[in-house]
Amino acid sequence: MTERELLQMVDHTLLSPTASEEDIRLTVSEGILASAASVCIPPRFVHAAVSEAQGKIPVCTVVGFPLGYNDALAKVREAELAISQGAAEIDTVMPIGALLSGDLGAVREELALLRRATQGRVLKVIIEACLLTDVQKRIATRLVAESGADFVKTSTGFSTGGATVEDIALLKEEARGMGVKASGGIRSFSQALALVQAGATRIGASRLVKEFLRLS
Repeated sequence: MTERELLQMVDHTLLSPTASEEDIRLTVSEGILASAASVCIPPRFVHAAVSEAQGKIPVCTVVGFPLGYNDALAKVREAELAISQGAAEIDTVMPIGALLSGDLGAVREELALLRRATQGRVLKVIIEACLLTDVQKRIATRLVAESGADFVKTSTGFSTGGATVEDIALLKEEARGMGVKASGGIRSFSQALALVQAGATRIGASRLVKEFLRLS
């Protein structure tokens, strides 16, 4: 797989709390130049990103980010607002505390609400794998698959760890045909390729597109 081919699997990401609208517009332009899968940007910039993209690249944004403990209805409203502004993809954070406390019913209910709210759009669910045991990762991935979401995603990039080859392989085993997004700490094409070879079908990264364009 060439670097250009790999970039077509990348969500070119800018989720820094200090990002400006100018930064977002540049990120969109970079994503278009690299033929990235999408650009993933903060919710307050969806309208600007969609305006800059002009239909040339999907705009992705985040919901309940980065901790996942927002009320389920707040997450739904966030998703609905982003979609009304033109977002094509939604990355949401699973209620990790509910999962860890064994309240799987609450997790199922929230994911069902979000799936209904995002019909016709791509829904990715972040399980924050670095906070889970392998057994919990499997349970979380099964719940995401049962909800009808399009992807299970490893990490926010804001917690204690990011994507690993081992986690991608584990999530792939439980994905039941669902996509697997590797995200968090991906700094090189060789690292991204190893994650794809382990089963990732989407990569979330902030550096790969910039590095490719710098060297082109």
